[in-house]
Amino acid sequence: MTSATDAEPDAPQPVSQTVSPAVSPAVSPDAPPAAPVAGPEPATGPDDAEEAPDGEDIPVPPGAAAALLRSLAGPHRRRIAAAGAQIAVQQAALQAGPLLVALAIDRAIPALRDHDSGPLIAVTAAYLGCALLSTLLQRAFIRITGRINQDILLDLRGRIFRHAQRLSLDFHERYTSGRIISRATSDVDTLRELLNEGLQELLAVALSLSYISVLLLVMDWRLGLASLASFLPMYLLARSFRRRSQRVYRRSRTAAASVIVRFTETMNGIRPVQAFRREQANEAEFDKLNVGFAESNADGLLEMARFVATSRAAANVWVTGVVLWGAYLVSDGSLQLGVLAGFVLYLRRLYDPIDQLAMFLNSYQAAGAALEKIAGLLAHEPTVAEPSAPAALPARPEAAAKGREVVFDGVSFGYRTGKEVLPRFDLVLPAGQTVAVVGSTGAGKSTVAKLLARFYDPTGGRITLDGVDLRDLATPELRRGVVMVTQESFLFSGTVADNIAVGRPGATREEVEQAAHAIGAYDFVAALPEGFDTDVRKRGGRISAGQRQLVAFARALLADPAVLILDEATSSLDVPGERAVQEAMRTVLAGRTAVIIAHRLSTVEIADRVLVMEHGRIVEDGTPAELIGGAGRFADLHQAWRDSLV
Repeated sequence: MTSATDAEPDAPQPVSQTVSPAVSPAVSPDAPPAAPVAGPEPATGPDDAEEAPDGEDIPVPPGAAAALLRSLAGPHRRRIAAAGAQIAVQQAALQAGPLLVALAIDRAIPALRDHDSGPLIAVTAAYLGCALLSTLLQRAFIRITGRINQDILLDLRGRIFRHAQRLSLDFHERYTSGRIISRATSDVDTLRELLNEGLQELLAVALSLSYISVLLLVMDWRLGLASLASFLPMYLLARSFRRRSQRVYRRSRTAAASVIVRFTETMNGIRPVQAFRREQANEAEFDKLNVGFAESNADGLLEMARFVATSRAAANVWVTGVVLWGAYLVSDGSLQLGVLAGFVLYLRRLYDPIDQLAMFLNSYQAAGAALEKIAGLLAHEPTVAEPSAPAALPARPEAAAKGREVVFDGVSFGYRTGKEVLPRFDLVLPAGQTVAVVGSTGAGKSTVAKLLARFYDPTGGRITLDGVDLRDLATPELRRGVVMVTQESFLFSGTVADNIAVGRPGATREEVEQAAHAIGAYDFVAALPEGFDTDVRKRGGRISAGQRQLVAFARALLADPAVLILDEATSSLDVPGERAVQEAMRTVLAGRTAVIIAHRLSTVEIADRVLVMEHGRIVEDGTPAELIGGAGRFADLHQAWRDSLV
């Protein structure tokens, strides 16, 4: 969709109202190619001019990530509690092993020497029972957490998709689709990795540390205190790793989004890329971003390697010291050998999860950065908000009336760049009137169309539909009443019938075909391989631009709106395609209020009224015949077009 470019507001210009008999119609249906009124407004408008650069991402409000996490986990509290109970019992059974080994050495083996096998059998049975219980509980834990994780990810993907559709047009024009795709794909996958593996590791490590700490103190308080003293250096190492890796992973997620943005833009624009031989330049730019992404990932792995190596070295030194002290206590008879053996086994279990903890911290930092960016997207509110108390449109006074009155009352508007595109705009469109809006590039034509469609809200004044402010209408009612057809008629993957039915999803097949017939699209659709069931494929690439535009008009006719906006609807068509579309336009516009953003004089001829805009103001207003017979800008444009036909 195109948008108006920035225009510095000039002083108000007088409106030319010179009335004289029509010299000739703007163009006849059989005339040669129409001359453009002005060049098509560039795709980059003022709102696009401030498009966020690749390095800039969506701002994240404080606490948004934590709030999102709570809202995702909230519906699953009971299952999370059940999973927590399972892993707690599972870890208790698992950590009983070294204690049973100590009992076997100090009690069961001496009893066996006295020909009493009972203690050894009991210890062995207990060991096997704990191992079996641990296995069964771990299986149950993985099963329930797997379902919780998938439900959370399903919910999160749905939220991203729904929210992205709800966000206003200015958001999508500022932030490229690649960023949203990155949030819904790579960032969600990063969270999936943490949920599927990291959380289980975290719970297991946390519970094992708690159980082992208590058991070490119970078995021997002296060695227990010495072992637990190692937590201080381990904590300092982990905190240092967390701070360093957090910066790295934030940079990594931004770099990943930049790669996706570049890839998406290149594939969407593959035709001009190949036409203008941009392959090498794009490859160089992509390689630069790709190398940056690889370097940020390598930095994350390097930080993890440093943490693992340093923490493992510290753990080995501590274990060595505790074992030597324990050996001394055994030698002087103040500590049993079985207790020392169990102690060593617990120490290995205490420090062995360091690698697992490092992997979890690695996944946690990546997932934390991903969750932060997703939270930023979901916390971004639409600038075009739903009304708190929606108003209803009044009933149409006549059953046959299709149009509604549109009033621009003191409307002013400026894009985020701060420049006013419409300094003050007043306009009344009677119900059923067709108005063509012409003017040079940057005059504000497309801005008027976007405001009427409520893709933006005016910064001052109001726009009313039969006396009701557009801001007071619920979005569904507004979209039923106001429909916009753009230069590039977007068709979705699916059948022709499906694309026409977008105008009214509940329409029957007969109604769809009637709309196509009324527009003049029935014959070409029927000639397709599968008729109305023909798949038009991505962006409607299976049919021509003119045929896509006819499908779009059939869609609009089926929607039966009161107000129809045509934004450059014929500017990209050839002469035969334009003639077919103009005939369709007459059918669609009959009886409706219509605003036509015109770049071809041939389009103006079907209008009841013509507005000429410059710098956000109306400088001429009248019927096509009046303006052609006058001495204003539209007359000059018409004369230039006539001269071009000679």
